[in-house]
Amino acid sequence: MTAPDPRLARLKGIAPSILASDFGRLRSQVEECIDAGVTVIHIDVMDGHFVPPITMGPIVVDALKGVDAVLDVHLMIERPERQLADFAKAGADCLTVHAEATPQLHFALGQARELGALAGLAVCPGTGLAPLEETAELVDLGLCMTVNPGWGGQKFIPTSFGKIERMARLLGPDAVLQVDGGVDLATIGRCAAAGATSFVAGSAVFGKPDPGEAVRELQAAAAAATAA
Repeated sequence: MTAPDPRLARLKGIAPSILASDFGRLRSQVEECIDAGVTVIHIDVMDGHFVPPITMGPIVVDALKGVDAVLDVHLMIERPERQLADFAKAGADCLTVHAEATPQLHFALGQARELGALAGLAVCPGTGLAPLEETAELVDLGLCMTVNPGWGGQKFIPTSFGKIERMARLLGPDAVLQVDGGVDLATIGRCAAAGATSFVAGSAVFGKPDPGEAVRELQAAAAAATAA
């Protein structure tokens, strides 16, 4: 029996999204989070096509290579299979593609694994779980978008709690179940109770005066919900 990839365990917990960080102090802010117990850094890649904004590319992943955390790259881009090799070469530990972004979803997930990365599958709020049902054997991380990707300032979509529960049943105990969008102290507990194990937090971490303390507060809220 093959042992689980050790990076899977490190993907769990609070996943600070550097999209909300101060890029002038990126490395130091990431280190603050790691000192607070973070084992995963979330990197949001947007192409201006799949979602309106343009953010960052492999060069930012490469700049963070060597930090004591796994690099979780969320590709909000069209036809991600064309870019996977570049991100893997830059140091991505997990490559998450969107079900809506490619007609070659099975191929893209398999390619991520062939490149030595873990394979993630993200679904938008309006997307059902059929893509996950068809590719579950290739999915190391399932990402439930709890807002619509690409627009800032959105509120957490309440119906996401039920979707998280359904995804947890489909993924099984070995995969990581991640939530992204509107995750803060008011929502993280219910996400954890529904089955989420990885929590992307942007402004809830980097928008605070002390990102490390913000991480510890979110960790405590998630732990309390699962212990109840």
